[in-house]
Amino acid sequence: MFRYFENLIDPYCDYPEQDTPPTRLWPFMRDYCRPFTRIFVWTALMSLVVAAIEIGLIYYMSRMIDFFGEGAEQVWDNYGTELILVALFILFIRPVLQLLDVVLLNNVILPNLGTLIRWRAHRHVLRQSVGWFENDFAGRIANRIMQTPPAAGEVVFQVFDAISYSLAYLIGAALLLWVADARLLLPLLIWFVLYGFLVKWTVNRVGPASKASSDARSAVTGLVVDAYSNIHSVKMFAHHDLELTGAKTVIERTRKTFQKEMRIFTVMDAVLVSLNGLLIVGVVGWAIYLWMIGQASVGVIAAAAALTLRLNAMTGWIMWALTSFFRELGVVAEGMETIAQPIELIDAANATQLQLTAGEIKLDNLSHHYGRGAGGLDHINLTIKAGEKIGLIGRSGAGKSTLVKLLLRFYDTESGQILIDGQDIRTVTQDSLRLNIGMVQQDSSLLHRSVRENILYGRPDATEEQMIAAAKQAEAHEFILDLQDPQGRTGYDAQVGERGVKLSGGQRQRVTLARVILKNAPILLLDEATSALDSEVEAIIQQTLYGMMEGKTVIAIAHRLSTIAQMDRILVLDQGRIVEEGNHDDLLAAQGQYAQFWSRQSGGFLNVEAAE
Repeated sequence: MFRYFENLIDPYCDYPEQDTPPTRLWPFMRDYCRPFTRIFVWTALMSLVVAAIEIGLIYYMSRMIDFFGEGAEQVWDNYGTELILVALFILFIRPVLQLLDVVLLNNVILPNLGTLIRWRAHRHVLRQSVGWFENDFAGRIANRIMQTPPAAGEVVFQVFDAISYSLAYLIGAALLLWVADARLLLPLLIWFVLYGFLVKWTVNRVGPASKASSDARSAVTGLVVDAYSNIHSVKMFAHHDLELTGAKTVIERTRKTFQKEMRIFTVMDAVLVSLNGLLIVGVVGWAIYLWMIGQASVGVIAAAAALTLRLNAMTGWIMWALTSFFRELGVVAEGMETIAQPIELIDAANATQLQLTAGEIKLDNLSHHYGRGAGGLDHINLTIKAGEKIGLIGRSGAGKSTLVKLLLRFYDTESGQILIDGQDIRTVTQDSLRLNIGMVQQDSSLLHRSVRENILYGRPDATEEQMIAAAKQAEAHEFILDLQDPQGRTGYDAQVGERGVKLSGGQRQRVTLARVILKNAPILLLDEATSALDSEVEAIIQQTLYGMMEGKTVIAIAHRLSTIAQMDRILVLDQGRIVEEGNHDDLLAAQGQYAQFWSRQSGGFLNVEAAE
């Protein structure tokens, strides 16, 4: 039975992805909840049915009290069949209806809605540009992705479990009192108006307070994850106390915001107790007065007492449900600051697949300053022929890495264009562009997965033999076989830790190199590809790299000039411009910046700071 209901909604169903999702709260909720429309209708209906049953039972209790005054024999003769039917309804039909109400909420809506929002939010965020991720804490982004779905689920749960049920119950209670004696409605209406003011007062304060608390919690998560992710720096600089001081500040801010939120609930509870006292005394007292003057039966008093006591119990629950509803809406609103941001870098509407025939790269009057007006690249014109090997050198900040990021379209160029085989990279899909480019970076971070998964990330459909061959080419196979993680997994199944921290820098770089070898893309980017290797391994790897470069268009960035001395052409960048160009011998003979860098090398390392 459970499986049938649990599978009524597919949280992974196809949907039209939006580059600009709704940025207002209710359109955002409506957009994500659209697959549940039919289920919501049935759930609302079941909430009304359950509330109607509760009111009906109270009404029937008052009726029973009245006809019990007729004597035992008359009661059984006149109402026996009716009592049996009511008993059967309570024993069998009522549990089934309430079970259906609970199943729709607990087994259909809550698990699937949370999963659907988390899945779609993750898909949306994963499409964001590299620059977007660089401008926020990874921990804060993850926290919002994780806390928004359960908050949205709680909002929907409260709508059907508390709000719709309680509204139906209040309407039913008013009708029941109207039938008993219309004058009993007066104290109920007075109470309801005062209760409405209390709800409005609470809700107006809970939403902002909840959003402030959620923001504060996300800040704590971001700071803590940042410290844990950079634990080596924390330990190396002995900044344990400094990190604690920073953490204490944001944690204390979280405590203060939570205290302000809790003050609202304390005031709400105190006022609610007084209002409920007014409700009980008003309705029941008025019913007793009507009975004393002969205008109401004992059954009316019983019904009034049962209704008010039930409302007394419900009002606290309703108020907490409403505050929970608006508190979780605040969490959703805070999460929307991440989830509902438009995609910064999108494919063109008519984007095509990159048709790479040769691998020629052309930079046409390319400029990019990261919106600052300075730095980056400035009016670069360059043609790299198919199969040509280019080396890039220059001082820190000269624009080398910017050129690589633009080529990968991690950012869109501010002016000019990049052409690959005559195709502007802005007119092709980002995936097809990056599938044709392999890159080995200086920061060779790995996924917190097994060695096998990390290497196969370059080409998931590769065979085991192809993966091992790539690892051997990268001089990684031998050390991989010796790996063992704390769970006892060995070799290619061993986990490498977050960002590959369980491996040495050289090992990480060799695994990264194996991944790129396996990918075998026609364009190859090398950004300090051997910077973490010792001289002996570097010499071996360089031979592997030269083999990899055969038939490929290559752009290599290096501070160790020995790694690019054999390139077809070497470009020297300075302040975003190409200031020298030629092969190794030509540049040495020119006695320019390249020659200065070469003369200052020691052991193959380029002392850039000295050159400055």
